[in-house]
Amino acid sequence: MKITQVRNATLLIDYAGTRFLVDPMLAPKGSYPAFEGTANSHLRNPLVELPLPMAQLLDVDAVIVTHDHLDHWDDTAQRLIPKRLPLFVQHQKDADTIQAAGFEDVRILEEELTFSGISLLKTAGQHGSDEIMGALGDRLGEVCGIIFNHPQEKSLYLAGDTVWNHDVARSLQRHQPEVIILNSGDAQIPGLGSIIMNKEDLHAVYQAAPQATLIASHMEAVNHAMLSRAELSDFLTEQAMTDRVLIPADGAVIHL
Repeated sequence: MKITQVRNATLLIDYAGTRFLVDPMLAPKGSYPAFEGTANSHLRNPLVELPLPMAQLLDVDAVIVTHDHLDHWDDTAQRLIPKRLPLFVQHQKDADTIQAAGFEDVRILEEELTFSGISLLKTAGQHGSDEIMGALGDRLGEVCGIIFNHPQEKSLYLAGDTVWNHDVARSLQRHQPEVIILNSGDAQIPGLGSIIMNKEDLHAVYQAAPQATLIASHMEAVNHAMLSRAELSDFLTEQAMTDRVLIPADGAVIHL
């Protein structure tokens, strides 16, 4: 497989001869105001420009939207992505929203399905702690991850916008993925805490999945992401975790 870190949670995943565009946030730098009530709310999103030409990002076989928050599915993506492309979503609510934008082939990841010979299995996650979900669950909504499987590839777990919890632990135990992509930017809501993984969460995944290579994504591109690549790199060194954790820069390509 080949994984290209585009920007934020946006990825290109080449897997078993099929190319997926994941969680496309495609607007130019500074197009949107900060997420209300989150850290660094004086900044505008995205914080950085796209590192790749749009034609390359749109040259794909399918699109995956793990959930429809702006930093995973923005207005620019809705306008530019060809409406005929297969587009995978977590449930009917997101499907209805995306179909209303004119997309013709929206497929729901109810359980397991197959696309171009690749097994796609939806996994559960939680967009913050129990406390955060109790306070802001309606706003944060549901999220999902996906397990990719194909006989000619390593198994891949795209965890999505989740913190470390029993859902992630169960997915790791059940599927034993060989490659794991973690949204690790420590996006925060002041007074409540992290709504995606922080460095301690990544450490928990590292310990729970000794067979896996970990890839840190969703970093340094939106206002409320508080964990920098430099800080995470220092943490990996301190914890002797550099053997199995990769922190790709925007535009970097990982071959596995």
